[in-house]
Amino acid sequence: MKLAGASLNQIPLDWKGNKSRIVEAIAKAKLDDVDILCLPELCITGYGCEDMFLSDWVPEKSLDILKQIIPKSDSICVVIGLPFAFENAIYNCCAIIKDCRIIGIYAKRHLAKEGVHYEPRWFESWPKDRVEFFSLNNDKFPFGHIDLDINGIKVGFEICEDAWRMERPADKYVDKSVDLILNPSASHFAFGKAAFREHLVKESSKKFYCYYLYTNLLGNESGRMIFDGDIILAGHGELIQRNRRLSFEDINLVSVDIDFNTRSHAESLLTSDFDSQNEEFTAAASLALFDYLRKSRSNGFVLSLSGGADSSTCAVLVAEMVRRCIEQLGIEVFLIKSGLKSVFKDAALTEKQIVNRILFTAYQGTTNSSEATFNSAQNLASSLNAKFYNWNIDDEVNTYSAKIATALGKELNWETDDITLQNIQARARSPIIWMIANIKNCLLLTTSNRSEGDVGYATMDGDTSGSLAPIAAVDKPFILQWLKWAETELGYSGLREVNSLQPTAELRPPGTSQTDEKDLMPYEILLKIERLAIRDKLSPKQVYVKLAKDSPNDQLSGWIKKFFRLWSRNQWKRERIAPSFHFDDFNVDPRSWMRFPILSSGFEEELRQLDEE
Repeated sequence: MKLAGASLNQIPLDWKGNKSRIVEAIAKAKLDDVDILCLPELCITGYGCEDMFLSDWVPEKSLDILKQIIPKSDSICVVIGLPFAFENAIYNCCAIIKDCRIIGIYAKRHLAKEGVHYEPRWFESWPKDRVEFFSLNNDKFPFGHIDLDINGIKVGFEICEDAWRMERPADKYVDKSVDLILNPSASHFAFGKAAFREHLVKESSKKFYCYYLYTNLLGNESGRMIFDGDIILAGHGELIQRNRRLSFEDINLVSVDIDFNTRSHAESLLTSDFDSQNEEFTAAASLALFDYLRKSRSNGFVLSLSGGADSSTCAVLVAEMVRRCIEQLGIEVFLIKSGLKSVFKDAALTEKQIVNRILFTAYQGTTNSSEATFNSAQNLASSLNAKFYNWNIDDEVNTYSAKIATALGKELNWETDDITLQNIQARARSPIIWMIANIKNCLLLTTSNRSEGDVGYATMDGDTSGSLAPIAAVDKPFILQWLKWAETELGYSGLREVNSLQPTAELRPPGTSQTDEKDLMPYEILLKIERLAIRDKLSPKQVYVKLAKDSPNDQLSGWIKKFFRLWSRNQWKRERIAPSFHFDDFNVDPRSWMRFPILSSGFEEELRQLDEE
């Protein structure tokens, strides 16, 4: 028997497009003489429909689309994910269709509810071992916690989170009573998570003494989460099939021949995976940017390029997105798929020319800006062949300052109005760069990183102003080392000057020697506090005890207090962060991972305990 998985790059509520990709995947599987094809979780609707799952019409429309797909299942068995209404509740299900009819529907038992997932808001959990019967189109089929006989083999099912729990639906197969388990999934990207998935599939095939096929969604489906698109097959503890993750293709199908009588299979096809976190980040960010570009129907990206680490990272990621996508798809397909073919109209374009048409950068200097950052920005833009503009905003800053001085009857000065004078520079840059984005029909990229988001080290309606925040979920130390890696390993020589500069906002007069770490604390310390306080949810005292033991420092107590105070004061800023991609095992975006009250006590009692140490 030939088994196949097909990862799909879907879009929430894109009924026509999602159906088309499902039908195309089935057609490809038929051409490959596949007997059983497993498609991803909720692939009819898209995983990210959010509260639209609570409507009556979305499950109804999903079922209607399934009915249209069923006639394509002649001579093949296909597993398709969809929401399904049953007894006044909505369940996350997969329909099993074969020979132009539904032969069963499996309902998910364990709903993902941690981190970026909120499935219990939309779906009910199916009770353990419960099986009902459902009739549709004069066919009666089992519904719920089912297993099926397909072409003479016994097939069981799990859906994504089902396999990640200690107590699993597949536990009933531990007595070796199943030949194959199929798992349609929507498992989001995070650093290092793919290795865990691979281990999970391999160990599941060993535990249940069977073959286990896992198929994941692909791409940046709905804005924040990225799906790896991995297809993994293992048998009796041996890894048999693994594809290349994070593909720019809409459909990625892989198949393998299995002899269930002899428990033998065709030669293993284990495509090499990414060999470092830097490479994994670059691949995930490139795919996420490409999908966001085309799915938002935008013509490119606009960026206020300061010459510093954060904006330079965003610029390089856009250029790298173009390079990687063209490498996989070719220039013609890149232009067609991105929707830019009709915009550019040129008969032929090179990779560099495409970057020049879709990446617009501007250095917006003030009297506090340095020649070093200007040269850094200009040289990087030139090396990428990005469009580069340069203008000075002192007139705008002075006009704003003069108006408020007149209104208040006092001159502003750095001794009493430091934050105000810093912020007006950042905010004065926003309106003009937005004009470029509007004129070009482009996405304006914001450049805040996660470390800045922790402590509110960003200006609302200034450097946070934009449509998309590509690096808001990664920390500053990661960005600084990634830039050095990108310079040497990816060949972006234009980063040389960027990598020689110390991070600074350049908002105070030059003689003050402003740096980010002077304003805050050493980034490595901030990162350690963040992981304990935000990821691990430890109290200020617990953070202190942990760090004092591992990294004793006389200033540690003060840094911890500063972190918690700034964290609690600046939740309102995090609420307004532009949509960001999820990369790490956690982030601080309240729409996806970390919810925190906008108004709180600010950890007053907990911080007093540090003074008692």
